[in-house]
Amino acid sequence: MTKSILRVLSLVLLSAWGSMAFAPLSSNAVRRSARLQQPQEKPQLTQQQSQSQPSSRRSNTHLSMASHSTIDLTGKVAFIAGVADSTGYGWAIAKALANAGATILVGTWPPVLKIFQAGLRKGQFDADSVLADGTSKMVIEKVYPLDAVFDAPEDVPEDIKTNKRYAGLDGFTIQEVAKAVQADYGQVDILVHSLANGPEVTRPLLETSRKGYLAASSASAYSAVSLLQQFGPIMTPGSGSMVSLTYIASEKVIPGYGGGMSSAKAQLESDTRTLAFEAGRKWGVRVNTISAGPLKSRAASAIGKEPGQKTFIEYAIDYSKANAPLAQDLYSDDVGNASLFLNSPLARTITGITLYVDNGLHSMGMALDSKAMQQ
Repeated sequence: MTKSILRVLSLVLLSAWGSMAFAPLSSNAVRRSARLQQPQEKPQLTQQQSQSQPSSRRSNTHLSMASHSTIDLTGKVAFIAGVADSTGYGWAIAKALANAGATILVGTWPPVLKIFQAGLRKGQFDADSVLADGTSKMVIEKVYPLDAVFDAPEDVPEDIKTNKRYAGLDGFTIQEVAKAVQADYGQVDILVHSLANGPEVTRPLLETSRKGYLAASSASAYSAVSLLQQFGPIMTPGSGSMVSLTYIASEKVIPGYGGGMSSAKAQLESDTRTLAFEAGRKWGVRVNTISAGPLKSRAASAIGKEPGQKTFIEYAIDYSKANAPLAQDLYSDDVGNASLFLNSPLARTITGITLYVDNGLHSMGMALDSKAMQQ
């Protein structure tokens, strides 16, 4: 039982760390409408306003973009693994795909499944579901229980089977979910991996146990491999697409992102290239990953929170704003739009890439706000 409780706590802490995405918080402010044409003119802040209102502290920076008409995914089925609320990248990706007409299916971690389903029934996410036309809302056709650390029923240990958070649930392994989706919808056109977990994420690598390290790799990297293994055979031959979410810690040192998570993200990016080749030759499926910048999702906001101090996420946002080539806020829909492109026919020749959606922070080799840069 203790092990199960630790898994619950660790996923709550990491549900938004999967892409390590943080940006300004508010259920609406954390996203823009996922649309792709020319953006409307953005409200301008004076230099004084910008300096007095740090990016991570602002509560409402919701911006709208003009309607898109170049991508039509009508008739396409998308399965997004790792959606449990409306503040993260998984939701934004689902919404962008829904805007283009795709049928939306999601996989949700069993311990939070009932909470998510209750929120959907009660309309708690309605405001965040409004599509580009301003009136219609994203419809999640079906929510499947999914625990991506288990490939098949025989992999589920007894302590999970008897855990009250899994009570009344079965068929939540990757293999079983793929079969259920096939039975319900026949084929899948788009597969999204938007999940991660590292039970020892707060530990430096030198203090990470073998068990914690391998758990991070299993949940955050191998889960993508397993998803494609099981869903690949039911994806539309010659036009299927898979997208995952990664983070710059895969290639640069990010203190605080420990427990083997940086290693898991590096593994995910390497696997993306190998899977692009193998799945491309086997099924004609494209495989890409998005390296997303900091987003202040609801779960991420709870990480490292101390009274009177900024959270780790807020530090990450402010660091990005101070040092990225583009000194602007990052929204979940920026990643949603990037995913929409990668999963559309417009990207038919693009596979095996890591696409950076981080205002260019990945390209910087020197911190502009470093004390060493001050005169």
